[in-house]
Parts: sequence; C-alpha cells; structure tokens
Amino acid sequence: MALADFPRHPLLFGPSPIHPLPRLSEALGGDVEIWAKREDCNSGIAFGGNKVRKLEYLVADVLATGCDTLVSIGGIQSNHTRQVTGVARHLGLGCVTVQEGWVDWDDDIYDTVGNIQLTRIMGGDVRIDPAGFDIGVRDSWKEAIASVEEAGGTPYAIPAGASDHPLGGLGFANWAVELAQQEAELEVFFDHVVVCSVTGSSHAGMIAGFALEDRDDRRVVGIDASATLGATLDQVSRIARSTADAIEVGRDLRDDEITVVAGYEGPAYGIPDEGTIEAIHLCARTEGMLTDPVYEGKSMAGLIGMVRSGEIPAGSRVMYCHLGGQPALPAYARVPGLG
Repeated sequence: MALADFPRHPLLFGPSPIHPLPRLSEALGGDVEIWAKREDCNSGIAFGGNKVRKLEYLVADVLATGCDTLVSIGGIQSNHTRQVTGVARHLGLGCVTVQEGWVDWDDDIYDTVGNIQLTRIMGGDVRIDPAGFDIGVRDSWKEAIASVEEAGGTPYAIPAGASDHPLGGLGFANWAVELAQQEAELEVFFDHVVVCSVTGSSHAGMIAGFALEDRDDRRVVGIDASATLGATLDQVSRIARSTADAIEVGRDLRDDEITVVAGYEGPAYGIPDEGTIEAIHLCARTEGMLTDPVYEGKSMAGLIGMVRSGEIPAGSRVMYCHLGGQPALPAYARVPGLG
C-alpha cells in the first residue's frame, strides 16, 4: 500500500515548521549550515512531540477497531506516555500508562514533576512499576492490557515509543515526505538529517520514507541515547525494513542507509553527562531553543560532535529533527547547569 493510502487521523497543526539555526551554525565554525524541524511545536495536544505524529496512524486504527482504552508504557518521565494520555483525552478515550523505573535517578522530585505531573493532570491511569530500562515488551504492560479487558474495556496496545507496532514507522515516513516537500518549496536540500534514536521508529520511519526518493546523497544519522546500542540498532533496522515493505519502497534497504552513532549516550539512558549539558547550553544560548537531558540534549551533542570532528563535513546542510522532550526538564532541576 502506498504511504498516502494508509488511514491517518489528524492530530497535528499541519507540517511541522522548519527554520535555520544561524547562530548555532556560526558557533560551530560557520562551515556547516544547521536547520531544525520542530516536532516540539507540532500539535496543541499535551505540548506535542514526535509521538503525536506517530499516533495519527495508530489512532486511525483505534477508531476503526472500536477500542476504548489506550494502554502504553514508558519510564517515569516518559514523553510518550504524556502524549498518549493527551491524545486519549482529546478523543474521549480511556488511558492506562505503565511508568517504569527506566532511569536510576535518586531525586525526590523526579516522580512528581515534568511529564508525569502532566499525565496526572490529564487524569491518566498511571501505574508505577520499579522495572528498569528495556525497549522490549514488558510483563507490566501485558498485565495492564489484561486488566482493561477484565474490567470490560477494549484496550488498544501501544508499545513503548509507539515503535514496535505495525504502524509505528509510518508517522516519520510521512515526515520524510513532508520534509522533501518543504525543501522543494524553499529550494534547499539537506544532505544530513540528525535524529535521536532509542525505541527507534522515528529514525526507522525516516529511513523508509527517504528510501522512496531513491537517491544516495542524503544521510540519515541516528544518535543513540539508549546506551543499549545493539538493541536499538536491531530495532531500528527491523522497523525500517518492515515500514519500507509496508509503504512499497520496492527494494531492500541497504545496510549503509541505517546508521546509529554511539558515543553521546552518557553513562546510561536518561542520565546526562557533561557533553549533554554543554549541548543544551549551546543550543539554548545561541538560538533560544530548548532541548532535554534524555533525548534531544544527547542528539544535539551528537550533531555538535560530528560537526567538530568533521564527520559532518564542511559545506553540509543539516536538518536536526527536534523530537520534543522539554517537559522533562523540571525533573533535572538539581543537575548543575540545569536548575
């Protein structure tokens, strides 16, 4: 089926905006032109973010199948579960979210502010579980799904990040098509696209969507923020290939189309290091654009590092995909430099 033929329920304002980052570009030497595409500004639902884009396709399936309760999973400070809860409320659906202890963060504000605070304000059925980080399918999530069924509801299962789902890659396959349309309107071309990669479907969907162009002069770079590189690379590869098949790319994806870069993940998922904090500061203090310590601070650190090292060469024009995540910042307010 062609990408345009998949049912999609509108949740976004429209195409997410793109704009240049001239002062950040200049701070990095001025030889690489950096732009951003702003998924953090993509919707009026619960502060938006990349998962709302993915949920446009999942929600079309929810409504077609008559399910009445979204059931998903993430960490305590999950952007994803905040967006799932917001979309559920927007549509008048029930919502159950399992919030696991994915980040070993010893701070008594961590589980009261930020994303989880917003989820609770929206009336989400929040279920705390102490299990640690894992992008795989969890028993706690299966138990939550079963509990909705036992109560007489009809659950719709949404995995972590809306990623490991047959429709999980479609939102960012469409992002790639959308960017190509914006390039044509502005008469520009981005030879590098940089995105954070953890559960993988934002990155994977882009790979599949850009494969529809059938050109070899654009490089999509995922920056690992999971600190479980092998698992993330495997999942990105699998989702990219299944999405490419679903949207009828018509060829096998090459291994060189799937790039996940390590070295910017910090000591563990959700824990920033000095490079993350430097990236947050540089981006904020040159452009007024806020990033977070879990995802975008790390992908921005990757972009900065690759420009400084020459891995992104002089003369490049880079599109940085800002996935959102700033609502988690209050949970890190006691980190030096972030409070």
